Amino acid sequence: MIDLSVLWLPAAAGLAAGVMNAVVGGGSFVSLAALIGMGLPSVSANETSTLALFCGQLTSSWAVRDGLQPVAGISIRAMLIATISGGFVGALLLMATPDLMLDKILPWLLLFAAVALIFGRNLTAALRRGGMHLGPGAILPSQLILGAYGGYFGGAVGIIMTSIWLLLDVADLRAMMPMRTLMVSSANATAVALFAIFGHVRWPLAIAMALTSGLGGYVGARYGRRLPNIVLKSLTIVVTISMTIYFFVRAY
Repeated sequence: MIDLSVLWLPAAAGLAAGVMNAVVGGGSFVSLAALIGMGLPSVSANETSTLALFCGQLTSSWAVRDGLQPVAGISIRAMLIATISGGFVGALLLMATPDLMLDKILPWLLLFAAVALIFGRNLTAALRRGGMHLGPGAILPSQLILGAYGGYFGGAVGIIMTSIWLLLDVADLRAMMPMRTLMVSSANATAVALFAIFGHVRWPLAIAMALTSGLGGYVGARYGRRLPNIVLKSLTIVVTISMTIYFFVRAY
């Protein structure tokens, strides 16, 4: 049984995660830490977090729906199919992972996500200066892989997606943000359905987190980018580094 008096913690974490995901990414750092801190096993916490934050991703997608456009000439439908298919595979892999194994894997996934969040765009810019570019034929395979990553864990998947699109010579990155928002939510669509039916979702926590992440996702998508970039980046770095260290200490 879950003490309903402690639902303020997942509710607060959901609000923060929804805003973070809409603006810079990395919201799963907050939601996972809150749920595992409440005593949930790693797989259950990951499933509950994914389902709850999906609500925020949907509201973010709705808020920016008018800005959707193809990426590098690849249709929105084709990208959706690739991303959703990958999310299905990733969700199956997560449900087949034992808790003890995920406890060991999770810190490394968080470290990868932290590096992507903090250094992803700088690394991509360096690769471009070095002459590395991708052709449009790389977009669908990359979306399939990113969808699987999103269905399994998904930390910083939006940043990684943006970095790959930059290597495709996408001219107007800001114009691609609505598409990125839609693809991130699509990666979790089938995963959420599988977790809800076959997973170990803790529903009181998921509902509390979903309601506030939905609010945070909409507010973040509509207003979050008005904040100074240095403030957003600094907060993101502090959260990602702190949570990564916490999970390494917990696991090892």
